[in-house]
Amino acid sequence: MSQPAPTKSAIVIGGGPAGLMAAERLRAAGLDVELFDAMPSVGRKFLLAGKGGLNLTHSEDRPVFDQRFAERAPEVARWLDKLDGPGLRGWAAKLGVETFVGSSGRVFPVSLKAAPLLRAWLHRLREAGVRFSMRQRWQGWAADGQSLRFLNAEGQERLVRADVLVLALGGASWPQLGSDAAWLPLLSARAVGVAPLRAANCGFDLGPRRAGAEEPGWSALFASKFAGLPIKPVALHFQGQGGRQFARQGEFVVTASGIEGSLVYAASSLLREEIAEFGSATVHLDLLPDRSEDFVAAEVARPRGPRSLSTHLKSRLGIEGLKAGLLHEVLSKEEYNDPAHLARTLKRLPLTLRATRPVAEAISTAGGVRLEELDERLMLKALPGVFCAGEMLDWEAPTGGYLLTASMASGAVAGEGAAAFARA
Repeated sequence: MSQPAPTKSAIVIGGGPAGLMAAERLRAAGLDVELFDAMPSVGRKFLLAGKGGLNLTHSEDRPVFDQRFAERAPEVARWLDKLDGPGLRGWAAKLGVETFVGSSGRVFPVSLKAAPLLRAWLHRLREAGVRFSMRQRWQGWAADGQSLRFLNAEGQERLVRADVLVLALGGASWPQLGSDAAWLPLLSARAVGVAPLRAANCGFDLGPRRAGAEEPGWSALFASKFAGLPIKPVALHFQGQGGRQFARQGEFVVTASGIEGSLVYAASSLLREEIAEFGSATVHLDLLPDRSEDFVAAEVARPRGPRSLSTHLKSRLGIEGLKAGLLHEVLSKEEYNDPAHLARTLKRLPLTLRATRPVAEAISTAGGVRLEELDERLMLKALPGVFCAGEMLDWEAPTGGYLLTASMASGAVAGEGAAAFARA
């Protein structure tokens, strides 16, 4: 009588959404699965995202959804064929988590919380037999080139082998939650091509706010009064030297050294590349996006009698507080009192950005394992049996649910690919 084939085994390193999805698909395919993570618990960045309501995905139809991934759209589209926005909503529903589409098209759990979804997901994974080994930091491969080395919190080493390995180790944003890019030298030592990690969906530091300003950034008075406050409504326009373009209405937040927030994040990849190529990027703000240039010019030039100019702008155009402060930041006294110049600036206020904020502060990262290093199953060509998924890959996405959806989709591709490789 023939003996049953031994169970194939898989190791997943990284307990974020991509790693958890890979573990789910591996276990569904019948493999013995153990997931390792350096942190005490999994899904920490996932839970952080949930503080804003957990934007799970976006309701846009494909291929509009696919186009959000810019030059990597063709590759990411293949991942989304495995798990797209509607598929993700159906997956959540099977966990008992209902979702709804917000006014912006973004999709959220009805509870607006990440924790219930993560708890249900982990319960299902454990019930299915996935084992979790926490506080285990991956150290690369042992001398035999096959065994994986892990160190626990006490510095004790553990060697583990499996038929296939899925790496879902994240990028370098929010390293305190586990994504510290410690995997970079480990893969580079194995001749895996990696693009430098860069900040994505990030804030920016301001250059000199106007001609003659001695130091970059806001004035001390402006920063003390307005840092942390949102500016809305506003439209942001960018026409770069390299042909990059962006125009959108929304809101963002003033920081102590510059700007951040949803409208800025939407343009961040273009601004980052402009700064890298030319040393700075100048954006223009329309402080009155719902008013025409002619209307604004006429209202500014309207006789104001004994009223001060600031009172006139407040009563005629609603310019006060933060928006008024921005005018004083970028205009000299002479420019501020020139009606034509003032009206132009209300519709086209310039801000020169000189640098992204550090990668560790960014929502996500660009760069990572080059997609050309992987086959269609997300297996490393240089390391058969080793698969990669999630934010550690060289792609990026805007906020709005796109990043999370594609990360989980890549985990599904890598998990199924690894299972097929193990069976073969």
